Amino acid sequence: MQAWLESFFALLALPQYGLSTLFVAAFVSATLVPVGSEPALFGLLKLNPELFWPAVFVATAGNTLGGIVDWWMGYGAHQVADKYSHSKHHMRVLTWLERLGPKACLLAWLPLVGDPLCAVAGWLKLSFWPCVLYMAIGKFLRYVTMTVALLYIWPN
Repeated sequence: MQAWLESFFALLALPQYGLSTLFVAAFVSATLVPVGSEPALFGLLKLNPELFWPAVFVATAGNTLGGIVDWWMGYGAHQVADKYSHSKHHMRVLTWLERLGPKACLLAWLPLVGDPLCAVAGWLKLSFWPCVLYMAIGKFLRYVTMTVALLYIWPN
């Protein structure tokens, strides 16, 4: 099993698979699975700096699609949330989200709260395409900022 995993990860590390691997890492990290995609992006760019913009766009696309999955999960879980509707904190957050609308999805990039935020946007039945647009903008800005910062800190 160990040899198989090592050969699998060696295969994924090859430059011709780098962007597809980055896409999968970004997609999975945007779902409720606690995985970060920034190390995959940073590693790919350290090996292939010429792929900066394609890698940022691929990571943004994968992460946004993962956010879309979260939105649909929230949309489908609307009935389950009724049991929590009586807490004061819950009502405050829902009021805030309803007031902001799809623009709240700009915060989808935040650790810990960003992915559930996409699910809650779906649960509230906020407009799908505006939510996707704001998710993509927030995630794109996060990837550009984080990648530039990491490449500045570790230039060689």
